[in-house]
Amino acid sequence: MGVSKTGSLDFQLFQFLRFLNLLTLINYLCFRISLNHYFYEMNKLNRVYFIIGVSAVGKTTVGKLLSQSLNIPFFDADDFHLQSSKQKMADGIPLTDDDRRDWLLIMNKLAIDQSTKNGCVIACSALKKSYRVMLQQHIKSPVKWIFLDGEFELLKQRLSERKNHFMPISLLQSQFDTLEIPDDAFRVTVDLSPEQINIQILDELSKSEIGLFGLGVMGKSLSRNIASKGFRLSIFNRFVAGKEENIAVKFQKEFSELSNVKPFEDLDKFVKSLQHPRKIFLMIQAGKTVDKVLEQFLPYLEPGDVIMDGGNSHYLDTEKRIKFLNENGIRFLGVGVSGGEDGALIGPAIMPGGNWEAYDSVGCILESIAAKDSRNKACCEFVGKGGSGHFVKMVHNGIEYAEMQLLAEVYHVFKYGLGLSNDAIAKMLSNWRSTEADSYLLEITIDILQRKENGVFLLDKVLDKAGNKGTGNWTTVAASELGVPISVLTAALFARYISAFKEMRVEASKVLSADRKVNFMLDSETIRKAYQLARWVNHHQGIHLLSEASQTYQWDLNLSEIARIWTNGCIIRSTLMEKLCDYLKADSQLLRNQNVVKIVKQSKDSLKELVSNAIQNDLPIFCFSEAINYLNAYAQKDSSADLIQAQRDYFGAHLYQRKNDSSGKQYHSDWNPNQNS
Repeated sequence: MGVSKTGSLDFQLFQFLRFLNLLTLINYLCFRISLNHYFYEMNKLNRVYFIIGVSAVGKTTVGKLLSQSLNIPFFDADDFHLQSSKQKMADGIPLTDDDRRDWLLIMNKLAIDQSTKNGCVIACSALKKSYRVMLQQHIKSPVKWIFLDGEFELLKQRLSERKNHFMPISLLQSQFDTLEIPDDAFRVTVDLSPEQINIQILDELSKSEIGLFGLGVMGKSLSRNIASKGFRLSIFNRFVAGKEENIAVKFQKEFSELSNVKPFEDLDKFVKSLQHPRKIFLMIQAGKTVDKVLEQFLPYLEPGDVIMDGGNSHYLDTEKRIKFLNENGIRFLGVGVSGGEDGALIGPAIMPGGNWEAYDSVGCILESIAAKDSRNKACCEFVGKGGSGHFVKMVHNGIEYAEMQLLAEVYHVFKYGLGLSNDAIAKMLSNWRSTEADSYLLEITIDILQRKENGVFLLDKVLDKAGNKGTGNWTTVAASELGVPISVLTAALFARYISAFKEMRVEASKVLSADRKVNFMLDSETIRKAYQLARWVNHHQGIHLLSEASQTYQWDLNLSEIARIWTNGCIIRSTLMEKLCDYLKADSQLLRNQNVVKIVKQSKDSLKELVSNAIQNDLPIFCFSEAINYLNAYAQKDSSADLIQAQRDYFGAHLYQRKNDSSGKQYHSDWNPNQNS
């Protein structure tokens, strides 16, 4: 074929082919650049990949291929075996757990070190679950388990072809006997070529690490939070013709941090977009909706998959769901999330409870998106088994109810007792921020007091009917069932209830409003000291409830750690909470702590003055009143309950115990004075 004449057909064809080859080369280079960038982005969290399985499945070969694809270091755990262990295996003697312990700790230390750099791939047999727990402990980066699974005869044949390896064929059966097949790993059969296996692994790693179901206010904020931390995310929102269409797609296009997020409104495609085991975060309305969604999910899930319920579900519902899903091999977490819309976006406080293995699988993600405490530790920790996570969140909300009500009562005392303007009250409260009374709720209260709309204080336009979503009621019911006095928390709930009857209150004020008024004899410091003491009583009651629930349900709650979780990200974060962490290390009864006892002695007169002045001025102060009542009852050596017991025995023969009788004997008496001997 001649090419000398530039105008010839041959020359034009030659040029066209050169052009096609150039396009092919450019496309290939673009593909490689895109692929390299993809895997660089995928591993920017310094992920650690463990290639696991018995001997001869190809851990080393596959591990090296994967490390080259991801451009991160590879380590073969066999190279780190102690010489004594190698000799033992060469002699045909299986290793014991004690033999493997030091080796596993060495590999764990290596993984931790690499997780602070670029991540790595480690080939390690990791035959038992306990070995894998040891390998993964304290690694803060995401860990991915890849299980290479092969038939005995195939692996036996491979071992027979090995040269100069310390692992004899005779030990293969012992490895199969020791193997505990993982349900938290991506499983690949090894009857394929190493290159094909690597392609399967890369395809798996290209999927999302977690899926978020439900794009309400909190769901959207958490989605942005998760994506911004570098995790590969799929999002789902239901399709409702004419009402909810393309919600996920539209939301994904709104924010730059969601550029790599995969949006869905088809459940099957959503689940298939997730890595194994699937990790799904539900951010939907609590109640029957959760059960309906779980039923929809069940046909698509496999044993080992993890479901997290991030809504305000009742802890007993969570207990039932854990049991139901466990029967199907699905792991479940009831995850308390506090912080509101902003907290969910920048870092909430997270209280997961339920299945420990589930938390072990998703803890890295939850801790990454959580707020950080003063020592930069995540405000997230596994709370305990069963429904403990949602119970802790419920009590958090109960404490929150009372914290809000106390500030509302302070506001009322300043406004209607002392006659101060909103600006003046905001200024008073601003001074409190430099004291131990500082908190997130105090901060937003000051903002609310100062906000104006068209020159008028916005707060003065708000109707005084408080709403609630049920968690305060649940807290009171749970306390009643456990027999724990949480009078301050309950008073806050009832204050909301009576506020809801606005029309009734308006009518009652026309006939019951008192004319007599006395002057308030209080200053800001007296009110502040009363407020701070009432807060200590509130927190004491909430912690007491957690303590009793922990014992009753055998949750083994770490109260100090729960308080630490509440130091940032959540609604009740405060200077007081910082102190509470340390105090709870010594005693769950806060009012016995010597530091709190000192506050009680210094501030109780202030609390009494506030309550007295408010009552004389016909100002309702639900929480302050209950705080002083509780303090008096708590510190009362001899209560009035002796008469209660006598009354019960009189009309119902309910029996009673006698003082100075340590036997616990129950007595019944004839209390009729006409029958006295």
